[in-house]
Amino acid sequence: MLSRISFPRPACTALLAGFFLTGCATLPTAPRVVLTGDALVDGNAQLAAAPLKDKVLWQYRVATTSLRRGLGDEAKEKLDAALAQAAANYGAVNSEAAKSRRMFRKESDKPFVGEPYERALSSFYRGLLYWRDGEPDNARALFRSAQLLDSDTTDKTHAGDYVLFDYLDGLASEKLNNDGADALARARTSAKAQSRAIPPDYDRQANVLLFAEYGRGPRKYAGGEYGEQLRFIAEQSKTVSARLTVDGRTIQLPAYDDLNFQATTRGGRTMDHVLGNKAVFKSGANTVGDVALVGAVVAAQNINRYDGTHSRDAQNAALGLAAIGLISKLASSATTPDADTRAWDNIPQYLSFAALRLPPGDHPATLTFHDASGTLRSTRQVTLTVPTPDPSIGSAPQDVVIFLSELPN
Repeated sequence: MLSRISFPRPACTALLAGFFLTGCATLPTAPRVVLTGDALVDGNAQLAAAPLKDKVLWQYRVATTSLRRGLGDEAKEKLDAALAQAAANYGAVNSEAAKSRRMFRKESDKPFVGEPYERALSSFYRGLLYWRDGEPDNARALFRSAQLLDSDTTDKTHAGDYVLFDYLDGLASEKLNNDGADALARARTSAKAQSRAIPPDYDRQANVLLFAEYGRGPRKYAGGEYGEQLRFIAEQSKTVSARLTVDGRTIQLPAYDDLNFQATTRGGRTMDHVLGNKAVFKSGANTVGDVALVGAVVAAQNINRYDGTHSRDAQNAALGLAAIGLISKLASSATTPDADTRAWDNIPQYLSFAALRLPPGDHPATLTFHDASGTLRSTRQVTLTVPTPDPSIGSAPQDVVIFLSELPN
Protein backbone atom coordinates (compact mmCIF):
# COMPACT_ATOMS: atom_id res chain seq x y z
CA MET A 1 0.00 0.00 0.00
CA LEU A 2 1.04 3.52 -0.61
CA SER A 3 1.55 5.76 2.36
CA ARG A 4 -1.13 8.34 2.73
CA ILE A 5 -0.16 11.84 1.61
CA SER A 6 -1.90 14.62 3.48
CA PHE A 7 -1.78 18.24 2.30
CA PRO A 8 -1.83 21.10 4.82
CA ARG A 9 -5.48 22.10 4.55
CA PRO A 10 -5.30 25.82 5.39
CA ALA A 11 -2.50 26.47 2.93
CA CYS A 12 -4.06 24.43 0.11
CA THR A 13 -7.49 25.90 0.67
CA ALA A 14 -6.13 29.44 0.47
CA LEU A 15 -4.02 28.58 -2.57
CA LEU A 16 -6.88 26.99 -4.49
CA ALA A 17 -9.23 29.80 -3.55
CA GLY A 18 -6.73 32.33 -4.81
CA PHE A 19 -6.41 30.63 -8.18
CA PHE A 20 -10.12 30.17 -8.71
CA LEU A 21 -10.93 33.71 -7.60
CA THR A 22 -8.25 35.05 -9.94
CA GLY A 23 -9.63 33.23 -12.98
CA CYS A 24 -13.34 33.56 -12.22
CA ALA A 25 -15.63 36.49 -11.76
CA THR A 26 -19.34 36.96 -11.59
CA LEU A 27 -20.46 38.76 -14.72
CA PRO A 28 -23.59 40.88 -14.85
CA THR A 29 -26.35 39.56 -17.07
CA ALA A 30 -26.56 41.52 -20.31
CA PRO A 31 -29.96 43.03 -21.07
CA ARG A 32 -31.91 41.03 -23.63
CA VAL A 33 -32.28 42.76 -26.99
CA VAL A 34 -35.30 41.92 -29.14
CA LEU A 35 -34.22 42.17 -32.78
CA THR A 36 -36.55 43.68 -35.36
CA GLY A 37 -34.59 43.03 -38.56
CA ASP A 38 -33.91 46.76 -39.05
CA ALA A 39 -30.14 47.24 -38.88
CA LEU A 40 -30.37 50.77 -37.50
CA VAL A 41 -33.01 50.04 -34.87
CA ASP A 42 -31.29 46.84 -33.79
CA GLY A 43 -27.85 48.48 -33.78
CA ASN A 44 -29.02 51.27 -31.50
CA ALA A 45 -30.68 48.74 -29.20
CA GLN A 46 -27.45 46.70 -29.05
CA LEU A 47 -25.50 49.88 -28.36
CA ALA A 48 -27.79 50.81 -25.46
CA ALA A 49 -27.44 47.32 -23.95
CA ALA A 50 -23.72 46.83 -24.62
CA PRO A 51 -21.18 46.85 -21.78
CA LEU A 52 -18.82 49.81 -21.73
CA LYS A 53 -16.01 47.80 -23.30
CA ASP A 54 -18.14 47.19 -26.42
CA LYS A 55 -19.67 50.66 -26.84
CA VAL A 56 -17.16 51.84 -29.46
CA LEU A 57 -17.75 48.70 -31.54
CA TRP A 58 -21.50 49.31 -31.70
CA GLN A 59 -21.03 53.03 -32.31
CA TYR A 60 -18.90 52.16 -35.36
CA ARG A 61 -21.53 49.76 -36.66
CA VAL A 62 -24.46 52.14 -36.17
CA ALA A 63 -22.52 55.03 -37.70
CA THR A 64 -21.89 52.96 -40.84
CA THR A 65 -25.57 52.09 -41.23
CA SER A 66 -26.57 55.72 -40.64
CA LEU A 67 -24.10 56.94 -43.25
CA ARG A 68 -25.48 54.56 -45.85
CA ARG A 69 -29.02 55.73 -45.14
CA GLY A 70 -28.06 59.35 -45.60
CA LEU A 71 -28.42 60.11 -41.88
CA GLY A 72 -25.21 62.10 -41.66
CA ASP A 73 -25.99 63.78 -38.36
CA GLU A 74 -26.58 60.48 -36.57
CA ALA A 75 -23.43 59.02 -38.12
CA LYS A 76 -21.50 62.09 -36.95
CA GLU A 77 -22.83 61.75 -33.40
CA LYS A 78 -21.86 58.09 -33.17
CA LEU A 79 -18.43 58.62 -34.72
CA ASP A 80 -17.62 61.54 -32.43
CA ALA A 81 -18.43 59.45 -29.37
CA ALA A 82 -16.51 56.44 -30.71
CA LEU A 83 -13.43 58.42 -31.72
CA ALA A 84 -13.24 60.16 -28.35
CA GLN A 85 -13.58 56.91 -26.41
CA ALA A 86 -11.21 54.97 -28.67
CA ALA A 87 -8.58 57.71 -28.39
CA ALA A 88 -8.85 57.66 -24.60
CA ASN A 89 -8.52 53.88 -24.47
CA TYR A 90 -5.73 53.73 -27.04
CA GLY A 91 -3.62 56.64 -25.83
CA ALA A 92 -4.00 56.25 -22.08
CA VAL A 93 -4.85 52.67 -21.22
CA ASN A 94 -7.49 52.64 -18.51
CA SER A 95 -7.81 50.16 -15.68
CA GLU A 96 -10.00 47.71 -17.60
CA ALA A 97 -7.60 47.69 -20.54
CA ALA A 98 -4.71 47.11 -18.15
CA LYS A 99 -6.51 44.20 -16.51
CA SER A 100 -7.01 42.51 -19.88
CA ARG A 101 -3.23 42.35 -20.33
CA ARG A 102 -2.78 40.22 -17.26
CA MET A 103 -2.26 36.53 -17.73
CA PHE A 104 -5.71 35.45 -16.57
CA ARG A 105 -7.90 37.94 -18.43
CA LYS A 106 -9.21 37.62 -21.98
CA GLU A 107 -8.17 40.09 -24.66
CA SER A 108 -11.86 40.75 -25.31
CA ASP A 109 -12.18 42.10 -21.73
CA LYS A 110 -10.41 45.30 -22.77
CA PRO A 111 -12.32 48.24 -24.26
CA PHE A 112 -12.64 47.83 -28.02
CA VAL A 113 -10.63 50.27 -30.13
CA GLY A 114 -10.19 48.09 -33.22
CA GLU A 115 -7.28 47.13 -35.42
CA PRO A 116 -5.45 49.90 -37.33
CA TYR A 117 -7.66 49.54 -40.42
CA GLU A 118 -10.80 49.91 -38.28
CA ARG A 119 -9.50 53.00 -36.49
CA ALA A 120 -8.39 54.49 -39.82
CA LEU A 121 -11.80 53.89 -41.41
CA SER A 122 -13.59 55.65 -38.56
CA SER A 123 -11.44 58.74 -39.10
CA PHE A 124 -12.05 58.56 -42.85
CA TYR A 125 -15.83 58.47 -42.37
CA ARG A 126 -15.69 61.36 -39.94
CA GLY A 127 -13.52 63.32 -42.35
CA LEU A 128 -16.02 63.11 -45.19
CA LEU A 129 -18.77 64.24 -42.81
CA TYR A 130 -16.69 67.27 -41.86
CA TRP A 131 -16.37 68.08 -45.55
CA ARG A 132 -20.14 67.67 -45.93
CA ASP A 133 -20.54 70.35 -43.25
CA GLY A 134 -18.28 72.78 -45.12
CA GLU A 135 -15.17 72.16 -42.99
CA PRO A 136 -12.43 70.89 -45.34
CA ASP A 137 -9.76 71.92 -42.82
CA ASN A 138 -11.17 69.54 -40.20
CA ALA A 139 -11.69 66.92 -42.88
CA ARG A 140 -8.01 67.16 -43.78
CA ALA A 141 -7.04 66.72 -40.12
CA LEU A 142 -9.09 63.52 -39.94
CA PHE A 143 -7.61 62.13 -43.18
CA ARG A 144 -4.13 62.78 -41.80
CA SER A 145 -5.13 61.09 -38.55
CA ALA A 146 -6.42 58.08 -40.51
CA GLN A 147 -3.10 57.75 -42.32
CA LEU A 148 -1.19 58.05 -39.04
CA LEU A 149 -3.31 55.32 -37.42
CA ASP A 150 -2.17 52.93 -40.15
CA SER A 151 1.51 53.64 -39.49
CA ASP A 152 3.81 51.06 -37.98
CA THR A 153 4.06 51.89 -34.28
CA THR A 154 7.29 49.97 -33.65
CA ASP A 155 10.00 51.00 -36.08
CA LYS A 156 8.12 53.42 -38.40
CA THR A 157 9.51 51.64 -41.47
CA HIS A 158 6.05 50.74 -42.75
CA ALA A 159 4.18 54.03 -42.64
CA GLY A 160 0.56 54.47 -43.70
CA ASP A 161 0.04 53.69 -47.37
CA TYR A 162 -3.61 54.44 -48.04
CA VAL A 163 -4.01 56.14 -51.42
CA LEU A 164 -7.17 58.12 -50.67
CA PHE A 165 -6.10 59.52 -47.32
CA ASP A 166 -3.12 61.31 -48.86
CA TYR A 167 -5.07 62.25 -51.99
CA LEU A 168 -7.89 63.83 -49.99
CA ASP A 169 -5.37 65.55 -47.74
CA GLY A 170 -3.97 67.28 -50.81
CA LEU A 171 -7.39 68.07 -52.29
CA ALA A 172 -8.49 69.74 -49.05
CA SER A 173 -5.29 71.78 -49.13
CA GLU A 174 -6.01 72.85 -52.71
CA LYS A 175 -9.55 73.84 -51.73
CA LEU A 176 -8.06 75.96 -48.95
CA ASN A 177 -5.79 77.66 -51.52
CA ASN A 178 -2.72 75.78 -50.39
CA ASP A 179 -0.41 73.45 -52.29
CA GLY A 180 -1.42 69.78 -52.24
CA ALA A 181 1.32 68.55 -54.58
CA ASP A 182 3.27 66.61 -51.94
CA ALA A 183 0.16 64.74 -50.77
CA LEU A 184 -0.76 63.94 -54.38
CA ALA A 185 2.74 62.58 -55.01
CA ARG A 186 2.50 60.35 -51.92
CA ALA A 187 -0.90 59.06 -53.01
CA ARG A 188 0.39 58.19 -56.47
CA THR A 189 3.46 56.45 -55.03
CA SER A 190 1.24 54.25 -52.85
CA ALA A 191 -1.05 53.53 -55.80
CA LYS A 192 1.86 52.42 -57.97
CA ALA A 193 3.30 50.24 -55.18
CA GLN A 194 -0.04 48.44 -54.84
CA SER A 195 -0.77 48.33 -58.59
CA ARG A 196 -3.88 50.45 -58.16
CA ALA A 197 -5.46 53.14 -60.32
CA ILE A 198 -3.48 56.38 -60.31
CA PRO A 199 -5.61 59.23 -58.87
CA PRO A 200 -6.10 62.22 -61.20
CA ASP A 201 -4.89 65.79 -60.90
CA TYR A 202 -6.84 68.03 -58.54
CA ASP A 203 -9.68 70.21 -59.80
CA ARG A 204 -10.18 73.13 -57.43
CA GLN A 205 -13.41 74.04 -59.22
CA ALA A 206 -15.05 70.66 -58.67
CA ASN A 207 -18.10 71.21 -56.48
CA VAL A 208 -19.38 67.63 -56.06
CA LEU A 209 -17.32 65.07 -54.15
CA LEU A 210 -18.31 61.43 -54.63
CA PHE A 211 -17.24 58.96 -51.93
CA ALA A 212 -17.95 55.35 -52.90
CA GLU A 213 -17.47 51.95 -51.27
CA TYR A 214 -18.15 48.38 -52.35
CA GLY A 215 -17.35 44.77 -51.51
CA ARG A 216 -17.29 43.11 -48.10
CA GLY A 217 -14.42 43.93 -45.77
CA PRO A 218 -12.22 41.61 -43.68
CA ARG A 219 -13.51 39.38 -40.92
CA LYS A 220 -11.55 38.13 -37.91
CA TYR A 221 -10.99 34.69 -36.44
CA ALA A 222 -8.67 33.13 -33.87
CA GLY A 223 -5.95 30.75 -35.05
CA GLY A 224 -3.05 28.90 -33.48
CA GLU A 225 -2.98 26.05 -30.97
CA TYR A 226 -4.70 28.09 -28.27
CA GLY A 227 -6.60 30.57 -30.44
CA GLU A 228 -3.91 33.16 -29.67
CA GLN A 229 -3.38 34.36 -33.25
CA LEU A 230 -5.62 37.04 -34.71
CA ARG A 231 -6.17 36.20 -38.35
CA PHE A 232 -8.41 37.48 -41.11
CA ILE A 233 -10.83 36.10 -43.65
CA ALA A 234 -10.17 38.42 -46.58
CA GLU A 235 -12.18 37.02 -49.46
CA GLN A 236 -11.87 38.85 -52.76
CA SER A 237 -15.02 40.79 -53.56
CA LYS A 238 -16.60 40.00 -56.91
CA THR A 239 -17.26 43.71 -57.31
CA VAL A 240 -13.99 45.49 -58.09
CA SER A 241 -15.07 48.79 -59.64
CA ALA A 242 -17.99 51.21 -60.00
CA ARG A 243 -19.17 53.83 -62.48
CA LEU A 244 -21.55 56.76 -62.21
CA THR A 245 -23.34 58.06 -65.31
CA VAL A 246 -24.73 61.56 -64.90
CA ASP A 247 -25.59 64.31 -67.41
CA GLY A 248 -24.32 62.18 -70.27
CA ARG A 249 -20.92 61.59 -68.65
CA THR A 250 -19.50 58.43 -67.13
CA ILE A 251 -17.39 58.90 -63.99
CA GLN A 252 -15.04 56.05 -63.11
CA LEU A 253 -14.90 54.99 -59.45
CA PRO A 254 -11.93 52.60 -59.23
CA ALA A 255 -10.82 50.81 -56.07
CA TYR A 256 -8.13 53.13 -54.74
CA ASP A 257 -7.86 51.39 -51.36
CA ASP A 258 -8.44 47.79 -50.28
CA LEU A 259 -9.26 47.22 -46.58
CA ASN A 260 -8.51 43.51 -46.89
CA PHE A 261 -4.99 44.43 -47.94
CA GLN A 262 -4.72 47.01 -45.17
CA ALA A 263 -5.93 44.55 -42.51
CA THR A 264 -3.25 42.00 -43.34
CA THR A 265 -0.24 44.21 -44.16
CA ARG A 266 1.79 47.18 -43.05
CA GLY A 267 3.30 48.93 -46.04
CA GLY A 268 2.95 45.77 -48.11
CA ARG A 269 4.52 43.50 -45.48
CA THR A 270 2.27 40.65 -44.38
CA MET A 271 1.53 40.89 -40.66
CA ASP A 272 0.81 38.17 -38.08
CA HIS A 273 -1.04 39.20 -34.95
CA VAL A 274 0.09 36.84 -32.20
CA LEU A 275 -0.53 37.03 -28.46
CA GLY A 276 2.60 34.99 -27.92
CA ASN A 277 3.26 35.75 -24.25
CA LYS A 278 0.02 34.12 -23.16
CA ALA A 279 0.33 31.18 -25.54
CA VAL A 280 3.87 30.39 -24.39
CA PHE A 281 2.88 30.66 -20.74
CA LYS A 282 -0.09 28.33 -21.19
CA SER A 283 2.00 25.70 -22.95
CA GLY A 284 4.87 25.99 -20.47
CA ALA A 285 2.66 25.89 -17.41
CA ASN A 286 0.78 22.87 -18.71
CA THR A 287 4.03 20.98 -19.38
CA VAL A 288 5.45 21.83 -15.94
CA GLY A 289 2.23 20.61 -14.40
CA ASP A 290 2.40 17.27 -16.21
CA VAL A 291 6.01 16.68 -15.25
CA ALA A 292 5.47 17.66 -11.61
CA LEU A 293 2.42 15.45 -11.17
CA VAL A 294 4.21 12.46 -12.66
CA GLY A 295 7.12 13.15 -10.30
CA ALA A 296 4.72 13.27 -7.36
CA VAL A 297 3.31 9.86 -8.23
CA VAL A 298 6.78 8.35 -8.54
CA ALA A 299 7.85 9.87 -5.23
CA ALA A 300 4.72 8.59 -3.52
CA GLN A 301 5.34 5.09 -4.82
CA ASN A 302 8.78 5.11 -3.21
CA ILE A 303 7.68 6.29 0.23
CA ASN A 304 7.32 2.76 1.63
CA ARG A 305 10.89 1.93 0.60
CA TYR A 306 12.19 4.22 3.28
CA ASP A 307 11.67 4.52 6.98
CA GLY A 308 11.97 7.30 9.52
CA THR A 309 13.49 10.50 8.26
CA HIS A 310 13.86 9.19 4.70
CA SER A 311 10.15 8.37 4.57
CA ARG A 312 9.26 11.87 5.73
CA ASP A 313 11.66 13.36 3.14
CA ALA A 314 10.06 11.30 0.39
CA GLN A 315 6.60 12.29 1.57
CA ASN A 316 7.56 15.98 1.59
CA ALA A 317 9.04 15.63 -1.90
CA ALA A 318 5.85 14.00 -3.18
CA LEU A 319 3.80 16.69 -1.51
CA GLY A 320 5.90 19.48 -3.05
CA LEU A 321 5.77 18.00 -6.55
CA ALA A 322 2.03 17.46 -6.30
CA ALA A 323 1.53 21.06 -5.20
CA ILE A 324 3.69 22.38 -8.06
CA GLY A 325 1.84 20.20 -10.53
CA LEU A 326 -1.55 21.30 -9.25
CA ILE A 327 -0.60 24.97 -9.29
CA SER A 328 0.82 24.74 -12.82
CA LYS A 329 -2.22 22.91 -14.19
CA LEU A 330 -4.55 25.44 -12.57
CA ALA A 331 -2.51 28.31 -13.96
CA SER A 332 -2.55 26.75 -17.42
CA SER A 333 -6.30 26.22 -17.38
CA ALA A 334 -6.88 29.77 -16.14
CA THR A 335 -4.72 31.39 -18.82
CA THR A 336 -6.81 32.89 -21.63
CA PRO A 337 -4.66 33.53 -24.73
CA ASP A 338 -7.66 33.90 -27.06
CA ALA A 339 -7.23 36.64 -29.65
CA ASP A 340 -9.77 39.44 -29.62
CA THR A 341 -12.00 38.72 -32.62
CA ARG A 342 -14.57 41.46 -32.01
CA ALA A 343 -14.90 43.15 -35.39
CA TRP A 344 -16.51 46.10 -37.10
CA ASP A 345 -18.39 43.69 -39.34
CA ASN A 346 -20.29 45.94 -41.77
CA ILE A 347 -17.35 47.66 -43.45
CA PRO A 348 -16.48 47.59 -47.17
CA GLN A 349 -13.47 46.13 -48.95
CA TYR A 350 -12.88 48.95 -51.42
CA LEU A 351 -12.85 52.74 -51.09
CA SER A 352 -13.18 55.07 -54.06
CA PHE A 353 -13.61 58.76 -54.82
CA ALA A 354 -14.24 61.20 -57.65
CA ALA A 355 -14.70 64.98 -57.91
CA LEU A 356 -16.78 66.64 -60.63
CA ARG A 357 -18.48 69.88 -61.58
CA LEU A 358 -22.28 70.05 -61.70
CA PRO A 359 -24.61 73.05 -61.97
CA PRO A 360 -27.32 73.66 -59.33
CA GLY A 361 -30.35 71.37 -59.52
CA ASP A 362 -31.27 67.69 -59.35
CA HIS A 363 -29.20 65.34 -61.49
CA PRO A 364 -30.59 61.80 -61.96
CA ALA A 365 -27.71 59.35 -62.20
CA THR A 366 -27.06 55.65 -62.65
CA LEU A 367 -24.59 53.91 -60.39
CA THR A 368 -23.25 50.55 -61.60
CA PHE A 369 -20.93 47.98 -60.01
CA HIS A 370 -18.72 45.66 -62.07
CA ASP A 371 -16.55 42.56 -61.71
CA ALA A 372 -12.95 42.14 -62.84
CA SER A 373 -13.99 41.47 -66.45
CA GLY A 374 -16.15 44.58 -66.54
CA THR A 375 -19.41 42.62 -66.41
CA LEU A 376 -22.27 44.45 -64.73
CA ARG A 377 -23.16 43.08 -61.29
CA SER A 378 -25.75 45.55 -60.01
CA THR A 379 -27.33 48.92 -60.82
CA ARG A 380 -28.78 51.68 -58.66
CA GLN A 381 -30.56 54.89 -59.52
CA VAL A 382 -29.50 57.91 -57.47
CA THR A 383 -30.10 61.64 -57.61
CA LEU A 384 -27.31 64.16 -57.07
CA THR A 385 -28.73 67.39 -55.68
CA VAL A 386 -26.65 70.55 -55.97
CA PRO A 387 -28.20 73.50 -54.10
CA THR A 388 -28.34 76.98 -55.56
CA PRO A 389 -25.65 79.17 -53.97
CA ASP A 390 -26.85 81.85 -51.57
CA PRO A 391 -25.54 85.18 -52.96
CA SER A 392 -25.89 86.84 -49.55
CA ILE A 393 -23.10 84.70 -48.13
CA GLY A 394 -20.53 86.28 -50.41
CA SER A 395 -18.15 83.33 -50.45
CA ALA A 396 -17.51 80.27 -52.58
CA PRO A 397 -20.39 77.77 -52.44
CA GLN A 398 -19.91 74.76 -50.18
CA ASP A 399 -18.88 71.47 -51.79
CA VAL A 400 -21.64 68.86 -52.12
CA VAL A 401 -20.58 65.54 -50.57
CA ILE A 402 -22.29 62.40 -51.91
CA PHE A 403 -21.77 59.02 -50.24
CA LEU A 404 -22.45 55.94 -52.39
CA SER A 405 -22.37 52.36 -51.11
CA GLU A 406 -22.97 48.94 -52.59
CA LEU A 407 -23.41 47.41 -49.14
CA PRO A 408 -26.84 46.97 -47.51
CA ASN A 409 -27.93 49.55 -44.98
